[in-house]
Amino acid sequence: MTHAISEFERATALRNLEGTQGFAGDVPDGWQQGKGAFGGIALGMLARAIVASEPDANRRLRSLSADLCARLLPGPVMVHVSQMRRGGSVTYLDARLLQNDELIARASAALATPRDIAPVSLRPTPPEPPAWDTVQVLPIAPPMGPVFARHYEFRSTGPLPVSGVTASRVGGWVREKIPPQTLDEAAVMGLLDSWWPAVIVSSRHFRAVATIGYTMQLLCDPRTLPSDQPLYFTAEAVANTDNFVVEMRELWAGEQLVALNQQTIAVLS
Repeated sequence: MTHAISEFERATALRNLEGTQGFAGDVPDGWQQGKGAFGGIALGMLARAIVASEPDANRRLRSLSADLCARLLPGPVMVHVSQMRRGGSVTYLDARLLQNDELIARASAALATPRDIAPVSLRPTPPEPPAWDTVQVLPIAPPMGPVFARHYEFRSTGPLPVSGVTASRVGGWVREKIPPQTLDEAAVMGLLDSWWPAVIVSSRHFRAVATIGYTMQLLCDPRTLPSDQPLYFTAEAVANTDNFVVEMRELWAGEQLVALNQQTIAVLS
């Protein structure tokens, strides 16, 4: 089934600057998380530029590490990609997202072909959540939620923000309200960043937080999954030093682990 272009695809769309390794985009209004756009927009643009810069389609994005350095505002942006190394089966790329000549975010990534050897025997244990259509949709919107959340559908199976619970764990089903034409690398990065941080469920009042570091391992080709299928999200805040929290996130499609994500989250207030 072919879907119309989603709002996330539109917001993270890039056009190649002919004859260069540069891309241009335009961040629309309506994706704010606080004063700037939510991190998934910058991350999605970086992923799109990186994937578009690799001519071999068999070299899929395997890992990406990003720093979110400054606030991303509505308006024009540029993404510049440079090749760090191209080996026999792995390409290493670096991408920088600029707005008004200021570095907003950067990422380094590895894209690799499948390894045609005997597989390692390793099977992660999938979660066993209730069926997605039995869980109520959460109406997340301002003023109790960020502006960008209106583009996503959340069905929580864990604690909500400011619940005051002891364990900093969250989980639930998530998807874009308007399904993307293709569930690609950028869409997965947006989904991983869309859920509220696990650290804020243990608080009794809202805390301002910001992701400063983002590392993802992509463990399947998301393009093989239905683009309108809800994915199951889990996250746990595992450590906190000087109000810099490390959070581990997972995204599942049934028994298939789609992606792992580690974030370093600064607690601002």
